[in-house]
Amino acid sequence: MRSLSAWLPLTFALAATALPSKDAAHKVKESVLPPRGWTKSTPAPADHVIELRIALPQSNFEQLEKHLYEVSDPFHERYGDHLTKEEVETLVAPHDESVRLVNEWLASHGLYEEHLSRSPARDWVIVKIPVSLAEEMLKTEYHVWTHGASGDAIVRTTAYSLPEHLHDHVELVQPTTMFSRTRSLRTTFHINPETSEKKVSVASAEADPPISVPSAAGGHVDASCNTTITLTCLKQLYNAVGFTPSTKHGNKIGITGYLEEFANIQDLQLFYADQLPAALNTNFTTALVNGGENSQNQSQAGAEANLDVQFAFGLSFPTPGTFWATGGRPPFNPDAITTTNTNEPYADWLDFILAQHNPPQTISTSYADDEQTVPVSYAKRVCAGFAQLGARGVSLMFSSGDGGVGDGEEDPQSQQCFTNDGRNATRFVPLFPPSCPFVTSVGGTVHVPETAVFFSGGGFSDVFPRPAYQQLAVSKFLNNLAPGTYKGLFNPNGRAIPDVAAQGDFFRIFYRGRAVSIGGTSAAAPTFAGIVSLLNAARLEQGLPPLGFLNPLVYAIEAVAPQAFNDITTGNNPGCGTPGFNATKGWDPITGVGTPNFQKLRAIVTGDFAHFKSDASAV
Repeated sequence: MRSLSAWLPLTFALAATALPSKDAAHKVKESVLPPRGWTKSTPAPADHVIELRIALPQSNFEQLEKHLYEVSDPFHERYGDHLTKEEVETLVAPHDESVRLVNEWLASHGLYEEHLSRSPARDWVIVKIPVSLAEEMLKTEYHVWTHGASGDAIVRTTAYSLPEHLHDHVELVQPTTMFSRTRSLRTTFHINPETSEKKVSVASAEADPPISVPSAAGGHVDASCNTTITLTCLKQLYNAVGFTPSTKHGNKIGITGYLEEFANIQDLQLFYADQLPAALNTNFTTALVNGGENSQNQSQAGAEANLDVQFAFGLSFPTPGTFWATGGRPPFNPDAITTTNTNEPYADWLDFILAQHNPPQTISTSYADDEQTVPVSYAKRVCAGFAQLGARGVSLMFSSGDGGVGDGEEDPQSQQCFTNDGRNATRFVPLFPPSCPFVTSVGGTVHVPETAVFFSGGGFSDVFPRPAYQQLAVSKFLNNLAPGTYKGLFNPNGRAIPDVAAQGDFFRIFYRGRAVSIGGTSAAAPTFAGIVSLLNAARLEQGLPPLGFLNPLVYAIEAVAPQAFNDITTGNNPGCGTPGFNATKGWDPITGVGTPNFQKLRAIVTGDFAHFKSDASAV
């Protein structure tokens, strides 16, 4: 812990250069009820250092959103005409007045440019200061808060203020009212112990005859794929056998990693030896973000990270892959389901990736958390960051979660789906970031032929309204629900998740030197991302731009050429004391529009959209 004496120069600077902002009338910017499960104890130590993130309003986000939808709409003349890094930054850069006023306020407290760091578009200001200075700036008092169930302690406040003239120039300041706990998160995966020791050789012949699947490559899938998913299974099932992407056109794929989830290279080589010998001795690039690490001690390998890199990079081989290891902890408001810190430091990763001139065109993330535990201001701001990537031609996949419509519990007496707004009402629990309308949410299936896997997360956002691109498909589902179904448990006008699906259980990976079977929608997301990367490769080979933000295209295909997705019509996703939703014909809140058929999708995205548009006019 740094001594308060280290900050004395700031005090002297303040005395010498006091500006009007310091003494301006303050007004409460945000106030929250004391969070359930937390107890306020002693005042925070004055010299405890916190990293304040100050969000300035983005000047022309509405214009960015307009550009995003135009370049992502296959029926628009601008389809694929993505923006450059500089064009995006110009659109989201704060107004000069906001920058000036915030700079004056910071300077009035002795904080100048040399003390600050900024995001690429200068819409975030980051500064490390002691609690004593933060309290003065925000006219608040920080305390040590203790979580009753775990004993974890954090430094937070339940209200903060800003000079009244800054309220239109600052969207949020954190950490203040957001409660986080520095513990490993519950990622969206589960290991199957009953099958983890299976010594099945994927190269060995199976006695059972192949399973007939008309949409699969060659019309069938190996029988072993019903209990063990391999790269071969996925390529057969999703009709991608025989396609090898070129490395000559700049195609890349990336995997995000958080909270000390390490992707182990030794395990990757074991996986390649087992399933993809041609890839032996190849590797991925590791990028460390915000103090992140990627230890290569095999005993510290992460199951989540290994699953993601092995299947995403295996499916897209030989496409260059990047693994980002991001450190830090994000905002969090506890609820009954999520009593540990399971949000992610997405803002730190976004600052890093948005600063890159040529990020990978396909990125998969297998981390998510209950939407209600993410403050609305933070969720909207991070979602806007994802929109920036989409406008630049990046496809973002997120796993939809492993709790069905909430906690995965069908028994009404045991369910834990309670609102954290003080009402403690029962309500379905959608996830963020999958609920962000600018990302592609991936649900899960299981077995061959495919059925919805019971834990596949899905539902409707309580924060983001339903975007136009999914209005037709989702309305059909809602109109077919029996009147009054789950009334009051979900928001029928919210952004609906997931968008698509892929296999999500019984994946054979290598973890800490041994083969294990693992499942979760965190298997589905990198699988779908691998297929998207192949589609991007096919487009780039023909001189076409990458797909970018996928959702308008996905729902257009579902409406015009639904055979390009394998519609999943059986299964349900229980939770919150209910059986959850049922998979059905067309879009549903378990498997979205279905799983991919690579060759059919390839024909669409590399062909002339003229006939596609004419078909759409008849819908």
